[in-house]
Amino acid sequence: MQHPAIPIALEAVASAMAITRQVQQHVEEVAGHLKDDRSPVTVADYAAQAIVSMVLRERLDDPALQRIVGEEDTGDLQHADHTPVRAAVTQAVQAWRPQASESQVMAAIDACNHDASGDLWWTLDPVDGTKGFLRGGQYAIALGLLHNGHVEAGVLGCPNLSIDPGQDPASADTNGTGMLYAAQRGLGAWEFKDGDLSASPLRITCPAWSENKAIRCCASVESHHTNKGQTSELLSRFEQNKVMVRLDSQTKYAVLARGQADAYLRLPTRNDYRERIWDHAGGMLVATEAGAVVTDVRGLPLDFSHGARLEHNRGVIAAADGLQQRLVEGAVAMGIGADDT
Repeated sequence: MQHPAIPIALEAVASAMAITRQVQQHVEEVAGHLKDDRSPVTVADYAAQAIVSMVLRERLDDPALQRIVGEEDTGDLQHADHTPVRAAVTQAVQAWRPQASESQVMAAIDACNHDASGDLWWTLDPVDGTKGFLRGGQYAIALGLLHNGHVEAGVLGCPNLSIDPGQDPASADTNGTGMLYAAQRGLGAWEFKDGDLSASPLRITCPAWSENKAIRCCASVESHHTNKGQTSELLSRFEQNKVMVRLDSQTKYAVLARGQADAYLRLPTRNDYRERIWDHAGGMLVATEAGAVVTDVRGLPLDFSHGARLEHNRGVIAAADGLQQRLVEGAVAMGIGADDT
């Protein structure tokens, strides 16, 4: 039986997708108006969080389902010199809800301040892949429902991902309106073409790995997100040809989930770094419910029961069944993540 919160979460993310896509399409105009090259992603980030917050708080009666661990707060926005940015965020939200006031928008953003305690709450990354957003590439809106430390439901919006599996996922689709994904633990994962909630969703599957073809591996564009040297060394343990697909955000999980890639590697870049829960919760569930396997580099399940970070995990190895286990074996043999237990 589908969790009753999933349709509401889908509505929230679909609305945020549309607004962030509008901001991205006018990125130069926004940056010029606000005199800051990074301002468009700032506007999109805050606007998306406000929209998701408003929808969940207004449409879900259970107070626990109104609790959100969000990435943003309005601390910086409240400074007098950020008045134009506050106005731009409010204007972006008003494109979706014309009657929203600036104070309501700011309150909605700050309502995402749950401390990751208790047995039921959401975690939200309103714009995952900020540099991808700024360069006109892939980014994602990722929402995950945590229940007793497990990701119970996930919704992943990929505003620039094409419906065409033959198109390079690293290239943004400027003609469509993006793809929307939903998953529930134990019940599978689905894809909504063009983010259209009125369309019949398509069940997606990540096929088991076949040794007779190249390994298509998703990796981050930004070097500080993963250890590129260790990634190359790990992949070199396989005789198959390798095809690297570099794109930003949890869109990588969607690409893996629908069988357009075989692996997504996020190897630790330093000993003290721990992944943030909002960078993985929604996307991880979409991938695993499609049949992929996701663990840390030591083969441990991702543990979401320790606050805002994956404190007991080191990096992430997500891949098709059969390949993922061999990637973990290789990582363990190389000692990746073994320097910090």
